[in-house]
Amino acid sequence: MSWRRLSLDTHAFGGVPARWGLLRAPRENQRAARVERRWRWPLLLALVATIPAFYVDLLPQTPSSIAMALYVAAACTLAAALGHVTMVSGAALTHLRANATDLLLIAGLLMAAALPSSEHSPIALSARLGVAFLTLARMVWTVQHLINRGGLGYLLLTSLAVLGACGVGFRLLEPTTPDLASGLWLAFTTAATVGYGDLVPTTPASRIFAVFVVLLGYGVLSLVTAAIAARWIETEERRIERQILRDMRREMAALRREMAGLREALPPAAALQRQAVRLDVEQAVEDE
Repeated sequence: MSWRRLSLDTHAFGGVPARWGLLRAPRENQRAARVERRWRWPLLLALVATIPAFYVDLLPQTPSSIAMALYVAAACTLAAALGHVTMVSGAALTHLRANATDLLLIAGLLMAAALPSSEHSPIALSARLGVAFLTLARMVWTVQHLINRGGLGYLLLTSLAVLGACGVGFRLLEPTTPDLASGLWLAFTTAATVGYGDLVPTTPASRIFAVFVVLLGYGVLSLVTAAIAARWIETEERRIERQILRDMRREMAALRREMAGLREALPPAAALQRQAVRLDVEQAVEDE
């Protein structure tokens, strides 16, 4: 198999193209798809836990063992989910190749757990930033299934939870936010990229956090907007489908009435048989 077929953007498994180096289990393998769905939310929670792990490592007088434990837990959860789906997929090597981003993220999370504190090591901080961006991309890919008409409620709850967590983060990292309400306000203005200027991040930790809040804001708001648009589009499509079905039923009823009229206009089958026998007899007499 050529490298082009194994590239992150064009690899396909089970007839479904891979994106971002990630691929879901093939739909025809119901067991693998069911296993993947079971791991979806535990994996998302484990990845979300790496966000506070990144900032716990930056806070003074905070044991780094907490951040290390969260990174290791996320790596183990991702490895367990990937391994479980791979075992039941029926094509282990192909599935692993199609999910190269997961393998890279597992290695990155373990590396983030093993690195020294980010507070005193710019290299460790840069490495953990790269892992954080990769984790964010993986989380966005995980919630793609919610972008539909039925997933709007989940996305709204997720967006509220994300904004609430960002508000708590600003409350802990930013000294100019003395209470949770100020933290929530700063999280909202940052995520919405409004920037009124009444509250701004002032510490290095809160500024780095603001970068992720902007990215999360773009992602969450885009997902909510896409879900609302999908709901409108699907509603219009269903209205058109109902109209098409009504027209088809009307045409089928008209065809049934025409066929019934034709049956009534035709003579009975017994009369046709008698007429055919009479014609045969007359033809035989004429021949004799």
